[in-house]
Amino acid sequence: MYPRQPCPCGSGKRYKACHGAQGGAEDVIVTRPFAGLAAECRLVALREFVPSATAPLPLAEPDGNDVTLATVLPMAAAALVRDDGSALVGLQVQTRSGDLSRDLGRAVRWAQQAEPGGVLPVVNAGTLGGADVRLQDLLVADAPLDVTMYPDFGWWIPGDEPPTGEVALSLERANAAIMPTEPVTGDGIEAAYWTDVGDKAHIRWVRPEPEERVLAALARLSARDELDLGEGSRYAGSFRAHGVLVPVWDLDRERHAREWVPGAEVFASRLSGALDSLDGEPLTETERRARDGLRGRQLTLR
Repeated sequence: MYPRQPCPCGSGKRYKACHGAQGGAEDVIVTRPFAGLAAECRLVALREFVPSATAPLPLAEPDGNDVTLATVLPMAAAALVRDDGSALVGLQVQTRSGDLSRDLGRAVRWAQQAEPGGVLPVVNAGTLGGADVRLQDLLVADAPLDVTMYPDFGWWIPGDEPPTGEVALSLERANAAIMPTEPVTGDGIEAAYWTDVGDKAHIRWVRPEPEERVLAALARLSARDELDLGEGSRYAGSFRAHGVLVPVWDLDRERHAREWVPGAEVFASRLSGALDSLDGEPLTETERRARDGLRGRQLTLR
């Protein structure tokens, strides 16, 4: 964290005059930890609801081991380095502080420097001697994430060596809990994922715009009865995660993920138009009522 940058706590002060000052709080709450990164929406998705995936991290200054980001690692470890020197950092971990970006920055830096066979169970205030490094300090800010998704966690075990001990038990539990998930990709679609949860399917779509702006655009579409993704879909609500909004749709689970792409592309165009219209057309009374209704169907993940 550069001392002249704004403090991530949102105070409006420079970092060196706020939480970067001597005695600054270690556990500052950062509501939007991945702000400023092109990969923000994918990071939120991988942290919150994508079950099994990896992505090489676009490090600005590679130094030591290359590092791959993973949704979750064996025993929910923060990071590990395999015997072949390949390093992995987990997003879905056992504990976290008030700044997820700092946790990940410390884990990435540890993984770059660690010897083969090393495991970092958790990140805490003592990791790297308390070094204050965030993900934004390490990544190429405008680089996307090249995400690879998997149907299970077999990638935990490289080669043909069968797992043993706690790793085997962790792998069994993880595979038993996994829900089929696939990306929904198309024109105007980014960080949208289809998931089969058993009795129904969902699409969760992470949006990069400020929360209130997305909500206002959704309200404009709701007033026009244009919130669906096509026949067999229903707008279910949204949840707030790491400072961004994630709209959710209930779907007919008999249809495959790719069958929702045309409807999602149409919706993406509608939403883009609604967002643009907010600059010159304030919400009408009907749209404001719709916004209040949508806000009542929000959940916040912490």
